[in-house]
Amino acid sequence: MSRFFAGGSDSDSDSSSDDGQIPIAKAPQPVQQPIVYSDDEDVKRVVRSAKEKRFEELSNIIKNIRNYKKIKDIGSILTSFEELTRAYSKAQPIILKEENGVIPKFVIRSLAELETFINQTWDDKDGRKNMSKNNGKSLGTLRQKFRKYVKDFEADIKKFRENPDIEGDEDEAEEKQVDEDSSDDDDESDQQTATAATFKKEPEKITKPKPAPKDDDESDDSMDWGSSDDESSSSSDMDDAADMRLRFMKKVDDKGADKDEKPREKKPKAVRPKKEKIEEEPEDNEGWETVPKHGTSEKPKMFAKDAEIDVHVVLSKLNEVMAARGKKKTDRKLQIEFLQELKSISEQHNLGPAILAKIRFNIVSAIFDYNLKISEPMKLEYWSKLLEVMNELLKLLLANVNDIVLSEAVTEETEEFETKPYRLRGCVLTAVERLDDEFIKLLKECDPHSNEYVERLKDEVTVTKLIEQVLKYVEVQGSPIEICRIYLRKIDHLYYKFDPNVLKKKKGLHDSKTSVDEMEKLCFYIYSNDNTDRLRTRAILSHIFHHALHDNWFQARDLVLMSHLQETIQHSDPSTQILYNRMMANLGLCAFRQGNIKDAHQCLIELMMTTKPKELLAQGLIPQRQHERSLEQEKVEKQRQMPFHMHINLELLECVYLVSAMLLEIPYMAAHEFDARRRMISKTFYQQLRSSERQSLVGPPESMREHVVAASKAMRHGDWKACSEFIVNKKMNTKVWDLFYEADRVRDMLVKFIKEESLRTYLFTYSNVYGSISVPYLSEMFDLPKMKVHSIISKMIINEELMASLDDPSETVVMHRSEPSRLQALSMQLADKITNLVDANERIFEAKQPNFFQRGQYNRNQGNQQGGGYNRQQNQQNWNANKRQGQRNRKNVTFQHQQQQQQQSEEKLE
Repeated sequence: MSRFFAGGSDSDSDSSSDDGQIPIAKAPQPVQQPIVYSDDEDVKRVVRSAKEKRFEELSNIIKNIRNYKKIKDIGSILTSFEELTRAYSKAQPIILKEENGVIPKFVIRSLAELETFINQTWDDKDGRKNMSKNNGKSLGTLRQKFRKYVKDFEADIKKFRENPDIEGDEDEAEEKQVDEDSSDDDDESDQQTATAATFKKEPEKITKPKPAPKDDDESDDSMDWGSSDDESSSSSDMDDAADMRLRFMKKVDDKGADKDEKPREKKPKAVRPKKEKIEEEPEDNEGWETVPKHGTSEKPKMFAKDAEIDVHVVLSKLNEVMAARGKKKTDRKLQIEFLQELKSISEQHNLGPAILAKIRFNIVSAIFDYNLKISEPMKLEYWSKLLEVMNELLKLLLANVNDIVLSEAVTEETEEFETKPYRLRGCVLTAVERLDDEFIKLLKECDPHSNEYVERLKDEVTVTKLIEQVLKYVEVQGSPIEICRIYLRKIDHLYYKFDPNVLKKKKGLHDSKTSVDEMEKLCFYIYSNDNTDRLRTRAILSHIFHHALHDNWFQARDLVLMSHLQETIQHSDPSTQILYNRMMANLGLCAFRQGNIKDAHQCLIELMMTTKPKELLAQGLIPQRQHERSLEQEKVEKQRQMPFHMHINLELLECVYLVSAMLLEIPYMAAHEFDARRRMISKTFYQQLRSSERQSLVGPPESMREHVVAASKAMRHGDWKACSEFIVNKKMNTKVWDLFYEADRVRDMLVKFIKEESLRTYLFTYSNVYGSISVPYLSEMFDLPKMKVHSIISKMIINEELMASLDDPSETVVMHRSEPSRLQALSMQLADKITNLVDANERIFEAKQPNFFQRGQYNRNQGNQQGGGYNRQQNQQNWNANKRQGQRNRKNVTFQHQQQQQQQSEEKLE
């Protein structure tokens, strides 16, 4: 008969020779016994259910994934993961039908393990850099596909991570058995898979092979693993499959031990929780030990049992532990654990506050040493531990502030731990400065739009409390220079924070101390006691920033003018220059809120003219087109960046700058419309306006810049309503102005300035049209009081911007005809351009003219050469005379033409 019906595995066919003597016929044969077809030799046909086939396929793929994870073959893991998703989709109908939709535990376990592996590999930045190109590309693809696929299993994975040791699923036990026995032969793994199958029939439970004589080794094998005929074993072996790992471990450890084998035979075959097995393993597996990462050194004991512990013994042990600091093979984590244990021993034996402070200070130093890369932040677990130890150290120092002197001036030979006053070597100020820098690095590492950033920002309360505690200690024990340093650290956490009580105090609604008073106290101390220019410069910049933040415009302006920082700031370090840029930006916003439009424009012009305020304020990096940054340069610039909560809104800055430029530039352009030598107040605004005018089709404004340009065009025609509509009442710009404190007051101030500048622009543009104009008409037209209109026109007349006079009885403005009309101005401008063009052509002709007369120089005849020179000189004189005469004639013609045009225009007006 054909072998087509032989569906067994290779292990089944190999073991068929041993299975020929199985007395199957002697047992009572039920009707449902499977029929075995054979041809030349006995071959068993194993009937497996669809569930078993699908689950076996999933188990094999999971086993391959685990093997690939060991060798970190990301490309093969990606391929196997895709196979796993396809296999699971095929097995889904069976899971819904037979398992009631419950996902097998071994699938959930594999997904959780794969998720952990992907996250660990992705977080290892150094490992990713050293990956091959194929592995790096496969890792990104695998991470993206896995995050998308695992969304349907999030609840199950979360439940599994909460209780990873809970078993009880038959499929999980089977999958575990396959994974744990992956090092065995292929035949044995296939037999165990068949043993765990659920398709066994009832007759096979009854039939047993005839017992054969067995040796001691065979008895052990039959006791632990079952006979070689797995197909005829009882189904109760399935219940004991989950306990296979425990028995395997014990068999390895208990060779030749009869004590442990007897209770195992009597033990019931129920599956026990995994936690119990883990707790029992160390008892039977004595001799196993964990090898540390940096070597095989054993953890030394602190002290002997009978040793007398005193200050000298603890100090010698402390010096022994700290002597390994910075060495190559030092386990830094173990070093921190040693110091923690040494601290607990010192507390138990009451060795005094000095030795406790010394140990805690060394723990802080060891935590700082744990992170090898200065540019990267420390791990969160060590960050929380650092905050805890620093808090304990400062509480201890403040409790003994008059007894403990912790200073760098104390040498190791002069340290005193037994008698008061205690003297310790160290600097708590340097420690808290390093801690503050680590806090800033942690904030920079987080995504500013995530909840993680908010969680890290909550630690600022703890950091500021530690700075306050160090401040109290340094004010008693420190020098003036150290006090200035800790004051500056406190200023760095205070200067950018807005205190609404300051504005309430101005209105008489608040009487207590505000942040402005605190800043004055700290800064004035630094001004008078600092010997270095850097601390004083940073203090005054922070002081100006804080004043400007609370609308103290005159105090901030006076500090800027008295300090002369704008003259020497280019010689400062980059961080101080960044602080200067931040101060100028905030000072410009303050001036704008106070209505000083010209001052606001002057403060912001240097920052906005460069088109890269983002980099100047250290709020991000802009990719450069011409020059690419090196890795070292990019790393240094990233370290200078400001945390997100300290950023200044760039859109608000640009909007304030453009609106200020509009209020200054548009009236100036109207007043000097025909002036060829007109200067530009704001180059950026002028370019935006000109680019809009060059467009053939201009749609409705969308961005903030387009709104300002549209408002500028409306202001040029004196339409203040349209201008204010574009600037203030549009939704996009409303969001910008809402960023100001008291936004409604700022909007009202803007509308008032728009009305005034629109009036000035209107008078400049249409003064040639009117002979006189009524002041009440202007007041009604621009919605301004009469006194305000009178005041604006009077200033224009005094500054000689408008050639007119005021007639108070009739309340009119009488225009004078001294300035040229529009046509006259255009003709004069055309004459100037023609003159410049003619002069340019003559200069070009003169540059080429000597070439025609140099030919005579090469004549061999000396007489001809002298004659040629005389002729050239005479021709040049005639040319110059004709040129001067032509210029006089052109001027006379131009003057006559202008007089004729002026007479014609006056006749038309009459």
